[in-house]
Amino acid sequence: MTESAPGPKERTFTENARRKQIVTAAIDTIAEVGLAQASLARIAERIGVSKGVISYHFAGKDELIRQVVIDVVEAGRAYMIPRIFAESTGPATLRAYIESNLTFMREHRNYMVAVVEILRSGGMTTDGRKRVDGRNVDVATHLLQELLTRLQAEGGLRSDFDPWVMAVSIRAAIDSVPHRLVLDPDLDIDHYAKEVATIFDLATRLPQ
Repeated sequence: MTESAPGPKERTFTENARRKQIVTAAIDTIAEVGLAQASLARIAERIGVSKGVISYHFAGKDELIRQVVIDVVEAGRAYMIPRIFAESTGPATLRAYIESNLTFMREHRNYMVAVVEILRSGGMTTDGRKRVDGRNVDVATHLLQELLTRLQAEGGLRSDFDPWVMAVSIRAAIDSVPHRLVLDPDLDIDHYAKEVATIFDLATRLPQ
């Protein structure tokens, strides 16, 4: 009987906490000075550790930046999902989807600015690999399309709109906000969220 190869070493609570601290510092540093100027030394200085501490947890800046993108996406999902599924009607569910997504952006402005900075770099690592998986946008649109289709089937939204077209339109309205935040730090996201939610509520609501 042959022994199976050992799996990757499981990280301790302390190691996970340190990685999270480093990722947060990277986000704040990128948002403050831009991706090009966000060196490992500068990120380490922000949290009062040596550059070697970062190198212990991440193979290099490219790996750290990839983790930044992963953490931002996961944080957004964790924020939105319970708020969306807490609603019981079609219009309320769609409004929760839009407003929770945009509220997350307001509450985590540095996350959005950092991601925009990463995208501006072309989303590529120094060795030509992708830092950002472009499929994330397609996945978000596809999941929203599925949600809209389900709400239509349940009779919660009108049945005569194309859920794919509506999903693309909603995502376009949401995904434009990070870039606007970079240009206008004082953007009133709460007002924007209510207006966008109302627009798509009127576009999808059952006839009275």
